[in-house]
Amino acid sequence: MKPLLLSALFGCLAVFASPTTTVRWCLKSDQELKKCTALAAKAPVFSCVKRQNSLECIQAIQAGEADAITLDGGDVYVAGLKNYALQPIIAEDYGQDSDTCYYAVAVVKKDSGFNINELKGKRSCHTGLGKSAGWNIPIGTLVSMGQIQWTGTDDRPVEEAVSEFFSASCVPGATRGSNLCAQCKGDCTKSHSEPYYDYSGAFQCLVENKGDVAFVKHVTVPESEKANYELLCKDGTRKPIDEYKNCYLATAPPHAVVSRKDTELADLIYTSLTTNLDFNLFSSEGYGDAKNLMFKDSAKKLVRLPSTIDSFLYLGAEYMSIIRSLKEETGAIKWCAVGKTETTKCDTWSIDSIVGDGKTKIECESAATVEECVKKIMHKEADAMAVDGGQVYTAGKCGLIPAMVEQYNEASSYYAVGVVRKNSGVTWATLQGKRSCHTGIGRTAGWNIPMGRIYKRTGSCNFNEFFPQGCAPGADPTSSFCSQCIGNNKTVGDDTKCRASSEELYYGYAGAFRCLVDGRGDVAFIKHTIVPENSDSPDWAKNLRSTDYELICPDAPNAPITAYETCNFALVPAHAVITRPELRNDVVKILQDQQAKFGNQVTDASFRMFQSDEGKNLLFKDSTKCLQEVPSGTTYDQFLGPDYMTAMSNIRNCAETVSGLYYCGFGQEYQDNNPTAQIQFFKTTHTHTHTHTLNTHLFSNLMSKRFSFPFH
Repeated sequence: MKPLLLSALFGCLAVFASPTTTVRWCLKSDQELKKCTALAAKAPVFSCVKRQNSLECIQAIQAGEADAITLDGGDVYVAGLKNYALQPIIAEDYGQDSDTCYYAVAVVKKDSGFNINELKGKRSCHTGLGKSAGWNIPIGTLVSMGQIQWTGTDDRPVEEAVSEFFSASCVPGATRGSNLCAQCKGDCTKSHSEPYYDYSGAFQCLVENKGDVAFVKHVTVPESEKANYELLCKDGTRKPIDEYKNCYLATAPPHAVVSRKDTELADLIYTSLTTNLDFNLFSSEGYGDAKNLMFKDSAKKLVRLPSTIDSFLYLGAEYMSIIRSLKEETGAIKWCAVGKTETTKCDTWSIDSIVGDGKTKIECESAATVEECVKKIMHKEADAMAVDGGQVYTAGKCGLIPAMVEQYNEASSYYAVGVVRKNSGVTWATLQGKRSCHTGIGRTAGWNIPMGRIYKRTGSCNFNEFFPQGCAPGADPTSSFCSQCIGNNKTVGDDTKCRASSEELYYGYAGAFRCLVDGRGDVAFIKHTIVPENSDSPDWAKNLRSTDYELICPDAPNAPITAYETCNFALVPAHAVITRPELRNDVVKILQDQQAKFGNQVTDASFRMFQSDEGKNLLFKDSTKCLQEVPSGTTYDQFLGPDYMTAMSNIRNCAETVSGLYYCGFGQEYQDNNPTAQIQFFKTTHTHTHTHTLNTHLFSNLMSKRFSFPFH
């Protein structure tokens, strides 16, 4: 398995062997060049490089011939591909009182009389091939609705299907002479040299009766013209232009400045654009008959992105699914396994899943942690994995969705409990000052639920003062929450100590309980079935009796292990299989097929999906009876439920609990409910890694900004 985008990380280092002192901006038209020249006259740090289109600019930046360009989401995706390895470094901000992301809409003349289900044979106007509001979103929507008949790249290029669907079009960037360029006014290039390029150009194509529908963003139609136009809604109705929030195709991420992966260069670009600059970046007046030159005219300011954010994480899984739906790739699913023992089980699964044609239905990808797996799923290096509720929350923030859920006995839920030794004197009232055993940082029963209750009780995020020693795999190795961890218990200086994988013997439910049994902790936060499941079974618990342990009750005296229904911290959702939205149906279909062959109902199966021979709860929880399909369209917050989301909102006030993927989907979700926690998180992260930079501009932007989550 290849490391995550190593070539992307290191491929361009040679370009910047010496310090950078200038910023070469790449332009796509004479109008943009005129604006850039005016900028360079005001700020000599800038110089201007002209290319024919976005792709040539991306190639120039990758080759070190230019340094930066502002791109829309579709081009941000292209720039982030392995061939180019660019990353978004700055996002446009459209103001406190406007939508951060924009709405992709279908605009028609008011008297035209057709709906979205009657577009076949009409003429279409697009902002540009591969652009968000003008191509990816509308074409992806029409394909998913079954309007455009297209079964994938093996069938034919999607452009061919679109050219047959519409009678004629203007799609700047399409092949000249094709039906997709038939309605264009100029050379059909993806630049301002084509008058029908970009939002205003696509709308002008509609105005001049070269098209019957224009695919643009929601603020494209001028105020004076709104009464003459309407929006096509996906439900077959029409609405006035200003009702776009109830009549849109999807939302698109903000435009972003992209550059090479070079922190010094990114800092120079951001500082040069935002510090003492006597120039209006967000106006196209005076540079020719074009709008949105270099930056969108509707932008108000710029936001510096963390260096850990790449194109795929910036765009988020929802938008990525739209792009990938136009590529329509199916086949085996790549399961992400955490650690060596899970990888071993996955490899066995992969071999046993081979069908008659010699092809496997399950391929395996491995990572050191669940968060690394989430990144790999985002980057399409893996497709799916089963995670607990806290990790469903983190993955959901990235735009991944729950596809299937584990079912235990009659329920797809379990109780989060605290377990102590019987007669130890440890109760909810005397818990402070004791040593704690956790399944892992950010996990449901082992961290989010109990620590959320402790936060509610104390009002403090200083959990290391409440529990001076403990084992919480995934915590910072130098923290008190790693002091009781033991790693693989085999070597001195073991680098697996406190790792959030099965290589840490105290990781997961059985691991946290073992931490208690071994005397390394006074309380274990686990699932209600763990004590009886581990009694008289593994070697480390061969003399253990479940009656030697009891539950601590938040509002009552301790109770027997069997009293979990009345003595618990919360009833929480079961583990779920997460995946990218466009793969949801494939994952469900393949897993249903796999559990029919390797599930509990098969007595002579060569492989057991829900059994772990080399450990506990590998790939799936061992207590799983079967996987149930999560209804299509269910979002992560709907799956987790309001009580769990409330608990998460409490615990997310605390920096130690904030995931390293906090900014996942930054281009789609600018939600900043807890700015203080974000600052604490970044201070903690940057102290530990010494690899990232964070400035007061980002803090002030975060503190002053309230963002929105589209696609919901």
